[in-house]
Amino acid sequence: MPHYLAFLRGINLGNRRVKMDHLAELFRALKFTDVQTFIASGNVLFSSKSSAVAKLTSEIEQHLHASLGYEVDTFLRTRAELSAIAAFQPFAAADLTDPTNTVHVGFFAGTLTPNQRSGLVACRSATDEIRLEDRNYYWLCRGIKSHESKVWTSPAMRALKLPSSSMRNLTTIRKLAELYPAQA
Repeated sequence: MPHYLAFLRGINLGNRRVKMDHLAELFRALKFTDVQTFIASGNVLFSSKSSAVAKLTSEIEQHLHASLGYEVDTFLRTRAELSAIAAFQPFAAADLTDPTNTVHVGFFAGTLTPNQRSGLVACRSATDEIRLEDRNYYWLCRGIKSHESKVWTSPAMRALKLPSSSMRNLTTIRKLAELYPAQA
């Protein structure tokens, strides 16, 4: 049976507060099994008989919208995909180990257009660098807090009209990959 991780956008930010046990129950109501949550930021592991990712994503989004009263963009990855994301080395080792830097992983539902792909990578600055790998992106923020970065609000970034995405710290992704390894 396929195992998935759902990365939910905007959970427990602003007025979108959801207890993780309630979130797990919402997933169980969809007849998913092995449901577990990880930290209170919308990370849900579950198993499903279905391997139709687009259909599963739509079912989850519709159910969460009906249950919570607001839209929740959902990004599914398999355990194998999660392991590959955690193992990927998008930046130089010195950048990855520098304690003043942070690295985040972002998830898109699908692949970007060629113009969006090249434009996103071109939005780099002295503090920000972005790498793409399939439906995921890696954001390196050098020497400042990520909330201080101006890369995501820059005119060049806004002009790209990127689809919705959800981001997690690379440390969180690596912990998830350790706790929920790809099955052999």
